[in-house]
Amino acid sequence: MKRLIVDAHLDLAMNAIEWNRDLSLPLTDIRQRESNMADRPDRGKGTVCLPALREGNVGLVVATQLARFRPSSYAPTAWNSPQQAWAMTQAQLAWYREMETLGEMVQITDLATLDTHLTLWADEQIANSKKPIGYILSLEGADSLVDIDYLYRAHGYGLRAMGLSHFGPGRYADGTKTAGPIHPSGLELMKVMGELNIILDVTHLTDRGVDQALDAYEGPIWASHHNVRQLVPNQRQLTDEQIKKLVARGAVIGGMLDCWAMDIRFIDTVSDPWQLDIRLEHLVNHWDHICQLAGNSQHIGIGSDLDGIFGTEQSPWDLDSIADLQKFEHILQRRGYSELDIDHIFHGNWLRFLRTAWK
Repeated sequence: MKRLIVDAHLDLAMNAIEWNRDLSLPLTDIRQRESNMADRPDRGKGTVCLPALREGNVGLVVATQLARFRPSSYAPTAWNSPQQAWAMTQAQLAWYREMETLGEMVQITDLATLDTHLTLWADEQIANSKKPIGYILSLEGADSLVDIDYLYRAHGYGLRAMGLSHFGPGRYADGTKTAGPIHPSGLELMKVMGELNIILDVTHLTDRGVDQALDAYEGPIWASHHNVRQLVPNQRQLTDEQIKKLVARGAVIGGMLDCWAMDIRFIDTVSDPWQLDIRLEHLVNHWDHICQLAGNSQHIGIGSDLDGIFGTEQSPWDLDSIADLQKFEHILQRRGYSELDIDHIFHGNWLRFLRTAWK
């Protein structure tokens, strides 16, 4: 039997609504529909759909809402007002609800729903094709929260994790490719997040922002999709000091499979993963580094970010679909990881984190 996988970062609704992908279909069908489309570099190259998740035994995911406010120079999902950005997140939420209506997905919001879902996925008498994909709702970047009161509304419909920033300058905090801090409004937002016990995702914060978050936030913290700066020296990755602080807070760091975050040689929209021989194993180098700093395997996991505005053109060449995450089992065994270590990485660390955060 395949090991259960928890993937802590997938932009499912963004792909469904903005890329117009019917994720209930097999990948072959989705790719065929896009075979003559040229509006985006990843057309016809997607790796994620609900059948592929089931094939890979990826039974639980952290699934995002994502809509940016226009001042960011980062073009995708940029809107001219916070109200428009909020409306887009509500369209994305409506898609998740439609998947629930079809029995394709089920929302996980607390320990009771988590335990029920895990029991279902552990039942070998039921085929994976009959099981819904569990999702924990996360907001990637807070721009769409028109004001702080909107966070209460979002928590009411099941939001359980959130990052304050994405790429560029944000309304509540500056993000990737900038050097700015969490803004005063973001510090106020974190107070409400703590009140609601929402998981703070430090992914995409600047170095100043990570320091502020670790100092100011008393609630649960994770890094859903983050690699190691020692191996890929750019601001998007975590420094050794940041990793140590996250480990001390009990955080889990999800390894991401965007090639530029795995290998410093890769330039997106220019490089080719096959020519550079960038494989899934490259991510294990990042995991190794975190394990050495932590002294154990209890702070790493998968946060693949697959189809996060890229496809196979920017993924390891030995990954054709998200079902290939199962290949990590053999890779990790060959690298000397124990069976318990692999269980930790595939699902155990994320589940332990959630049980602690939601107890």
